[in-house]
Amino acid sequence: MRDFKLTRREFVKGCGSAAIVGATGGTLMFADPVDAAVNSYDTVVHLFLRGGLDGLNLVVPTGGADRGFYEEARPSLQIATSGAYGALPLLLANGADTGFGLHPSAGGLRDLWNDGKLAIVHACGMATTVTRSHFDAQLYIDLGTPGKYGSPTGWMTRAWETRPGGTGTLPALGVSGTQPAGLMGAVDALTMSSPSDFSLNTTAWSWQRTRSDSPAGLRGVAETVASLWNGQTGMEITGRRADGALRLIGQQGYASLPANWPTGTFAQQLWTIAQSIRFDLGLRYATLDLGGWDTHEGQGTAGSGYHYYQNKINELSAALAAFYAELNGTGEMARVTVVVQSEFGRRVRANANGGTDHGYGNPMLVLGGAVNGRRFYGSWPGLNPETLSPTFGDVPVTTDYRRVMSEILIRRMGNANLSQVFPGYTGYAPLGLVQGTDLAPKAEGAATTATSIPSLVVPDASSSTPTMEAPTERVVPDWQRRGPVDRMLVRRER
Repeated sequence: MRDFKLTRREFVKGCGSAAIVGATGGTLMFADPVDAAVNSYDTVVHLFLRGGLDGLNLVVPTGGADRGFYEEARPSLQIATSGAYGALPLLLANGADTGFGLHPSAGGLRDLWNDGKLAIVHACGMATTVTRSHFDAQLYIDLGTPGKYGSPTGWMTRAWETRPGGTGTLPALGVSGTQPAGLMGAVDALTMSSPSDFSLNTTAWSWQRTRSDSPAGLRGVAETVASLWNGQTGMEITGRRADGALRLIGQQGYASLPANWPTGTFAQQLWTIAQSIRFDLGLRYATLDLGGWDTHEGQGTAGSGYHYYQNKINELSAALAAFYAELNGTGEMARVTVVVQSEFGRRVRANANGGTDHGYGNPMLVLGGAVNGRRFYGSWPGLNPETLSPTFGDVPVTTDYRRVMSEILIRRMGNANLSQVFPGYTGYAPLGLVQGTDLAPKAEGAATTATSIPSLVVPDASSSTPTMEAPTERVVPDWQRRGPVDRMLVRRER
């Protein structure tokens, strides 16, 4: 495999064109009129909707007995079945009605469904642990250990470290102001809230780096890090790693948000991931959050005027649709899988404050070029109160979320080390969500050692030409090297 890097000028000039890379093996072709995947590796993007998404008002029952139960439980929060603010019907490829629709603000997701690139898993979540605590549930999912604390690493860290082969300059990325728990313990991962704010936040602002209005001869702190920290102490090793990470991001030419994208922080974060995939630095795992789903009061429904939940769904749907269209237009989406989940759902019955309280089972969304979409997966238990009584009126969990993630790991990432990524999880069987080759899950301790393949070395600051490693030896970028002290980067928030 050969890795190419776009320069700043090349990216800005041709961000709408496909990046050209050499690839081995066959190519994947899908129904959309796009070229084969530009990158010869897959990327998983994990989107965590923090706060507990109300899945029943995203994926809405529109027919049968469940519609009656839904309307009775939510007299003022229900989504209509028709009209200007009615649920968007979810039809199968043959035109058959599924009995469900999407919130009317989820037009982008509905279009992905109609294109066969969105799948929905019914009643998904933590099948072995029930908790109504945001903090417990989120940490369990981030660590990949439902019901257990104490893991020194996140599930995404273990997924990368147990990979069957391959490497990269930037294999894992957290788009956040702090290191995501899913990447806990990862020394290869990089975390940043945005490329423009990825800097050393030390000394006076005017001294941090050379700017157009800087006095003649000034060299900023960021430009002197490498020359100052060239020893072997822990602080110096950490300093070099920081410098390497800063130069790596600074040399990629991250552009501003395109005019055809929605605005806002969430869209900007997805744009950062889209560009990071396109730069072809070997990005395998990316994670980001969209919070604000804890709708105990004033949730709103759908209609004219202000509705909090309506606005949140529009933010989610529009940004995901833009992300898909951006990468699909140049072929990268053929090898990208996006997983959207929340820590738990909301209760079926609305509360007295115009909202919903913490529940249990919830829909899980999977979208991407290799997704077998326009289908529901898992088992829908229905909304009959008698059926829900064992789970205290909540939608139960009928599909363990780890089953979904395990299929993506096996079929898309070629990683069958499920016992290490999700300790204690057994009984995996594929749902058929994504295309790929099935592998038998490996027993714990049988992880395949990563092989060495060519990847980009962070180039010298004065060089504009990416260099390649020798195919028999991986040169680890300075910012990824292990040292006695973790990398010391403080990120400035605006």
